[in-house]
Amino acid sequence: MILVSTYDVLAQIGNPSPEAPPVADKILQLVQYLTWFVLLSGIIAIVYAGGRFAWEKWSGGGLESPKMVAGAMIGGVVATSAGTIMNAVIG
Repeated sequence: MILVSTYDVLAQIGNPSPEAPPVADKILQLVQYLTWFVLLSGIIAIVYAGGRFAWEKWSGGGLESPKMVAGAMIGGVVATSAGTIMNAVIG
């Protein structure tokens, strides 16, 4: 009896088609701006770390900047592949 009534309710609901949320275009625009900001900050970090690496090499100080370069590059890889990672996890 319960299964029959559940089937009747599900038959009335049907198969809904996917639909974008009402503010999806604004959210997508915000995500695009954030993506550009992340890429720009990554480029700035690599340039800064490269300049600091040259300065440390020239002045003979301790070499801390290779860690900065590696961190910026790893962060850039993770940031640019975030969409692919989320598609693999969700999809």
